[in-house]
Amino acid sequence: MKTLLQHRLFRRLLGGWTVGNLADSALFLTLAVWAKDLTGSSSAAGLVFFALALPSLLAPLLGLLVDRVRRKPLIVTANLVAAGGAASLVLIDGPGMLWLLYAVTLLYGALGVLNGAAQSGLLRDLLPDDQLDSANAMLSTVDNGLRILTPAIGAGLYVLWGGPALGLGVAALLVITAALIASVPVVESDPDSERSTFWADAVAGFKHLRSVPLLLRMVIVVAAAFGVIGLFDTVLFEVVEHGLGMDPAFFGVLMSLQGAGAILGGVTSAMVLRRWGPARTVGTSLAVVGLASVAFTVDVVGLPLLPVAVVAILVAGAVIPWMMVAMITTRQRLTPPRLQGRTAAATNISMTLPQILSIAAGAALVTVVDYRVLLIVAGVVLGACSVVLLAGRVQSTPAESAEEEADPAQKPAEPAEESDATQAAT
Repeated sequence: MKTLLQHRLFRRLLGGWTVGNLADSALFLTLAVWAKDLTGSSSAAGLVFFALALPSLLAPLLGLLVDRVRRKPLIVTANLVAAGGAASLVLIDGPGMLWLLYAVTLLYGALGVLNGAAQSGLLRDLLPDDQLDSANAMLSTVDNGLRILTPAIGAGLYVLWGGPALGLGVAALLVITAALIASVPVVESDPDSERSTFWADAVAGFKHLRSVPLLLRMVIVVAAAFGVIGLFDTVLFEVVEHGLGMDPAFFGVLMSLQGAGAILGGVTSAMVLRRWGPARTVGTSLAVVGLASVAFTVDVVGLPLLPVAVVAILVAGAVIPWMMVAMITTRQRLTPPRLQGRTAAATNISMTLPQILSIAAGAALVTVVDYRVLLIVAGVVLGACSVVLLAGRVQSTPAESAEEEADPAQKPAEPAEESDATQAAT
């Protein structure tokens, strides 16, 4: 990572990404609190998270847009649009304006998907493939570090000065983000100029995943895993209340412990990926999360739950960045530039949809099924998913990579070291 930080252009990209994530983390939880204050309804607050996730259904279309245009101007424009949306929150003066809060949340969710897909391609254009793992690890570490502190900062600003002031503050951060990204003089790969039917172009990311055995297996297995991981959002509240005998507020302590583990996981994820490879890294991560899930039921056999729960949530938090960095880096490396946006979007929706469904299922099942049963089922499913990856061997080089190597014009020279001309441009 030290070598990576010496790359001036990546430092600028990292700075812009960090400021943008600071704005995200400060805003999205506070919007739910604001909706609750305006209406007194927990359902209204919950709909904020639904509105934030709903645009992920548009991921294939947003990914297609990312591959059709220059990515840096797209990210800059997206952040400026998001800044305008955040600034419009000053117009909310009562429950009658709740629709605007939801509209801004939908916009924010859509632009988040767009930015994520565009950044994936931009990062691959900016860095050589052997530095992508370190770059993704660093982004993961910063993201998880911000998630520990900034939600509380955002909530504190909301309490002190109200939602409109927070909206203006977030808007200012997003403008700064746009300016920092705009200052990165990256040589981008050409947008995709191939045209087929609209539907074929939109689903090209899924087609690419299907053509690369390693990516296909990883995405299918992780999608199945996310189909039970979403249960934890509800089940952990049951663990806190009935297993640990704590107030619901202790859930926040567990999330802070998970965040602390995630920082450690982010720092070590590049090293783990290089030593174990993508399939083994993801498989091991799923196995550990499965064991952690079962560990939350140890009180059944008379073991003290609190120390086990603390260790389990820390360890699970540490291995989740291993899984995500391995997934993202492998997808970037095995996808040609013209398909980066759509493949990132296809991967995103493949994991998001099962997670959303499992969150809903967890909320329904926990009322009729003992939470320990749900934890054990989740552990078994995660264990089975890990076995699929740890036991299998697949070819990891796609036909597209061979095509890309045969056509050097598809990818610009990788700036492992900045040329004099590049430094002059900065």
